[in-house]
Amino acid sequence: MNSRALLILLLTSAFCLQQCKRADEGGKPTIAFVMKTLNNPFFIDMQEGAQSAAKRLGVELVIQAAEREVDVEKQMQIVENLIQRKVSAICITPSGSKEIVPAILKANQSKIPVLVIDTRVDQKALGEAGASTVAFIGSDNKEGGRIAGEFIAAQLGGKGNVAILEGIPGHETGDARLSGFHEAIQKFKGIRVAASQTANWERDQGYNVFQNILQAHPEIQAVFACNDMMALGAIEAISTSQKKGKIIVVGFDAIKDSRAAILNGQMHASIAQHPEEMGRLAVEYAYAATKGQAIPAEIPVGIELITREKLLNK
Repeated sequence: MNSRALLILLLTSAFCLQQCKRADEGGKPTIAFVMKTLNNPFFIDMQEGAQSAAKRLGVELVIQAAEREVDVEKQMQIVENLIQRKVSAICITPSGSKEIVPAILKANQSKIPVLVIDTRVDQKALGEAGASTVAFIGSDNKEGGRIAGEFIAAQLGGKGNVAILEGIPGHETGDARLSGFHEAIQKFKGIRVAASQTANWERDQGYNVFQNILQAHPEIQAVFACNDMMALGAIEAISTSQKKGKIIVVGFDAIKDSRAAILNGQMHASIAQHPEEMGRLAVEYAYAATKGQAIPAEIPVGIELITREKLLNK
């Protein structure tokens, strides 16, 4: 065998080995779904949607997540391991809108398409790094915040003291919800934001932070929590205070526990994002990307205000 033939054989063998690593024994593409955490019902619903689509399409689905939503470093490590594994596509709900960019760049360099779900990646950081994503699948968080703000303003009759439980500082999802909320309540001169603090998306922190807010600001009449886990924590804080039944609580995500709280009157409303649909769409479009098909850069998922009246009428 001459040197040219040997070189062709080696290159062909390397290509075949790479393709084998990218697929399971049945030749299926392997789609990785990296979520912020699996300790939140919102992401459990998203997982179920992804699994349903994967089963229908006959693809191998790998689901991984850090224990806590704030653990950006762990999420980056997960992505890097999946790149080494040579998965066919990566779907990710970023724990850090800027921090995840280096991991996305590594996926780009390995020719692995990346689809972003629920939380947008910082476009400036992405551009500066020379990285790219295939698509964003998610809701308009700013619009959801605006809807929440208008609902609270209506419940208060345009006048009152409001508290906000923020998500992770600098996190695109929380920032967008806050922006929409502030934009809505600024139209009502009688509404004052008495306190606005982060509770890092977590229920126990929602309890502790809101308990402290109530002690410092007993005049609070309503609270907007940027996710339902923090809202549920706030409800627990309210139940142990003298303000039980006197504070309007609005969350975001409309998870099962929150819907139950809305039905029993502990919570007044939540913004539904339909995470199961996000998971389903992510896997469907990731599968299309592995086939070299063109997919839209923006894939919107609807939102809606969930109230007790709406739940009773379903």
